[in-house]
Amino acid sequence: MFANCSPTNPHPTSRGTATLNFPLTKAVNKKMNSQLKILIVEDSEDDLLLLLRELRRGGYAPEYVRVETAADMKAALAQQTWDIVIADYTLPRFSAPEALQLLQHQQQDLPFIIVSGTIGEETAVAAMRAGAHDYLLKDNLTRLVPAVERELREAQERLKRLEAEQALRESEERFRQLAENITESVFWMSDPTALEMLYVSPAYERIWGRTCVSLYADFMEWIEAIHTEDRQRVHSHFFEHSLLGNYDEEYRIMRPDGSIRWIRDRGFPIQDRSGVPYRVVGIAEDITERKLTEAVLRRTERLESLGTLTSGIAHDLNNVLTPIMGIVQLLPLKIVNIDEPTQRLLQVLNDSTRRGADLVKQILAFTRGVESKPTALQIGQLLVEIQKIVQQAFPKNIELSLAFRGSDGHDRPADLWLITADATMLHQVFMNLCVNARDAMPDGGTLSIVAENLAIDENYARMHINAQAGAYVLVTIADTGTGISPEIIDRIFDPFFTTKDIGKGTGLGLSTVVGIIKSHHGWIDVDSQVGSGTRFRVYLPATDTHVAAPAIAAIPRSGQGELILVVDDEVAIQEVTKATLEAYGYQVMTASDGIEAIALYAEHRQEIGVVLMDMMMPSLDSATIVRTLCKLNPQVQIIAMSGLATSETVKSTMKEGVKAFLAKPFTASELLNLL
Repeated sequence: MFANCSPTNPHPTSRGTATLNFPLTKAVNKKMNSQLKILIVEDSEDDLLLLLRELRRGGYAPEYVRVETAADMKAALAQQTWDIVIADYTLPRFSAPEALQLLQHQQQDLPFIIVSGTIGEETAVAAMRAGAHDYLLKDNLTRLVPAVERELREAQERLKRLEAEQALRESEERFRQLAENITESVFWMSDPTALEMLYVSPAYERIWGRTCVSLYADFMEWIEAIHTEDRQRVHSHFFEHSLLGNYDEEYRIMRPDGSIRWIRDRGFPIQDRSGVPYRVVGIAEDITERKLTEAVLRRTERLESLGTLTSGIAHDLNNVLTPIMGIVQLLPLKIVNIDEPTQRLLQVLNDSTRRGADLVKQILAFTRGVESKPTALQIGQLLVEIQKIVQQAFPKNIELSLAFRGSDGHDRPADLWLITADATMLHQVFMNLCVNARDAMPDGGTLSIVAENLAIDENYARMHINAQAGAYVLVTIADTGTGISPEIIDRIFDPFFTTKDIGKGTGLGLSTVVGIIKSHHGWIDVDSQVGSGTRFRVYLPATDTHVAAPAIAAIPRSGQGELILVVDDEVAIQEVTKATLEAYGYQVMTASDGIEAIALYAEHRQEIGVVLMDMMMPSLDSATIVRTLCKLNPQVQIIAMSGLATSETVKSTMKEGVKAFLAKPFTASELLNLL
């Protein structure tokens, strides 16, 4: 240890700036203006002067304070900031390890160099492990300046790293504030190979239905949530492309409640100063509604194409059914004494033809929006038709039961009260519910349909939010399938909500059902139990008359020899229509196209009472034919026929000057009562 004496610093704790003069090199002269604030833990004034001399020789102008106790050091640290601490290992009342602990306790990261004449190698290593940055022996102070320069440089680097880390923390905080105020899920993770999630925004919980905490604990939760058909593709692409900056994937996820959501996921690399990617930041958004909208659009486009195709087929089918229906009604007039078995066969043929015509209308109503007005409907007959379709189309492992419960104790379709409804729309409702029941029973089960009369009183109405007092027909459709979980049962009627895979459901079926039922002033209830099945109840208001009025057969109107011009390019329709009209006292002329029709009318306009014309003719379009006939005779009576009786067709036809419209196929009564 150096001698403890100094003519200029007689006190054990002192402060000053050394003023010793030594010959300096140019390099040292350049450092003479380098101020260096040093806190020196030393009890020897002589040793202090030797330290200062070495620092001056190294080109520094040190400003220092010498301390010998912990209290002195605390006071010095509180008084100002320091560049470096140089400490003797052992002092009478203090030591370098104690000084180091004090410095660390106050969280001051200063270069700490130990100088001692007695410290051993093991002690020095222990001090370095404790946090000292270097140690020197007092008999080799020539190493002091290089050690100081090295530690100052390293301290500067540590400071830069701390500043960079602080800036990064501030950036991350701003990032969090931004991420937590947008609807997309934002994530920040380490190198994907490390599988460590550093941050994920709260939107993750809303979209994925899982907690952020669970994702922090297990990054693979994200992979496992991906739909099995998309998982391998997304997994490999994420690890291959996220660090390259071209990761952009769309995939499906399975939420814990069983619902499926579509995700668009993008990842972007974060590079260090050397340009090496070391983190990935990304954004994931829920695009389910967009995907479903696109699916609906594609479905709409397919329906439009189907509608065009169906229109052509429907026109041809109606042209086929029209002569069949006409012949069935003509045969009893042409053949005398038809036996009873033949009459039954004719009736079967007539009923089948009518059913075929109704099916064509139903298809057109679905694909082209054929206008259909609500009528008094016996819902039991509609359910019988549904029963036939289900028995023919559904898997054989699904057992179907259909029951009716009339208010008078009888169990027949005819015992149900009448409702005012659109048969086509209700057909869509019940088929949709039956199809959903089928899908809920992939391994088979029981599908039951029960229709019953129900009188709702005021007490019942008060207990059910949608109910109103009155007479209703209640249709219950129940299955023994998988059931609906309580978490999603309140959402099943929402547009676009579906638990089915893409391509197996659009999420519009039940919302359409609700819309149709509401348009009929009714409502629908559902109850379900997972594993036991689901039951839908459809309430439809009954009409004031609870018993169907007997059908009154329309008596065909006979003619008095009036001349009818029949214009149709189908020879079979021409012949049957001509035979029907002649059988009821009319004279008939026929034309196969518009040019022939105009020529015949121009020649016989005084005799022709009515022109019965198909709206789809070769050579000339129907509008041109109608305008020409009206020019020849503004009072001309034109009845238009068509197998595509859309509301737009009817309206445009009437504007052209047509007096009446007859939809194919038609009965003799429908035709004759228009003449």
